[in-house]
Amino acid sequence: MSAVRTAASAFDPRIRTDVPLALVGPTASGKTEASIRLARRLGAEIVLVDSMTVYRGMDVGTAKPSPEERAGVPHHLLDVADPVEPFSVVRFQALAREALAGIRDRGRPALLVGGSGLYYRAVVDDLEFPGTDPAVRGVLQAEVVAIGPEALHRRLAGFDPRAAAGMEPSNARRAVRALEVAALTGRPFSSFALAWDRYPGDRVRAAGVTMPPDVLRARIEARVRRQIDDGLVDEVQGLLDRGFAVTATQAIGYVEVAEHLAGQCGLEEAVERMVRRTRSLARRQLAWFRRDPRIRWFEAGPEGAAALVDEIEERYLG
Repeated sequence: MSAVRTAASAFDPRIRTDVPLALVGPTASGKTEASIRLARRLGAEIVLVDSMTVYRGMDVGTAKPSPEERAGVPHHLLDVADPVEPFSVVRFQALAREALAGIRDRGRPALLVGGSGLYYRAVVDDLEFPGTDPAVRGVLQAEVVAIGPEALHRRLAGFDPRAAAGMEPSNARRAVRALEVAALTGRPFSSFALAWDRYPGDRVRAAGVTMPPDVLRARIEARVRRQIDDGLVDEVQGLLDRGFAVTATQAIGYVEVAEHLAGQCGLEEAVERMVRRTRSLARRQLAWFRRDPRIRWFEAGPEGAAALVDEIEERYLG
């Protein structure tokens, strides 16, 4: 069946369009190539769930699918913000849900693809992200100075004992945040956490890619070196020339290359740091996704996730 499936099979009645599919896993596992093959077979549109591919001009370092790879497969949530724009998971959630609604209206399957566990869950589950108010926070921070964090924690315990029990009485930052949310919403801060521990099975059909640690380490290093060869240094220089500040809060690779360009480290040192940070990121991504019981895991070898497409397709369609 897999060998002959084409995009024309998008209307195959076995493929549900009301529940998104998902392909998730650690960075450098080959999700991009696999997702494009899978989307072409299923007639699906791809929604990227990634915290960095949303930025225009950050292409090489975020491993965006190339225009050639995207040909014939609509991609959503790509290049929707400039690097200097504030971009939150709340904004991503709204844009992603809008994209999913449009895909459903077109009668097409949606395929979520990425490695950001927070963004993934923000799309498929009913997670709420309460806002903030500098004035309210300022008052609470002043109270910390005046009466101490323990007194603020006692106040929190009287209103929201569940939230208070989950933090140290000396942790002023968390107590301030919990009381700020309560002041803004009228709801206990802990009420927003309930959805995090729930994984409704009817929200997504997800496949996860994993691979032996030594294989993933080798793929990460190969990809980092390929990014350098593909022009990451020039890309970062272009961002700096346009006045974009590259800081440690941005994607892996950009801060290291920016420091290299500033003469703070050699290129090889920058590469080594990129590899280390990417490996750490991959471990965190896997730990996040492993908590989700809805994900069916597929182990790839050195060739990456693309070799799993036949198996993943069969298990998606069941």
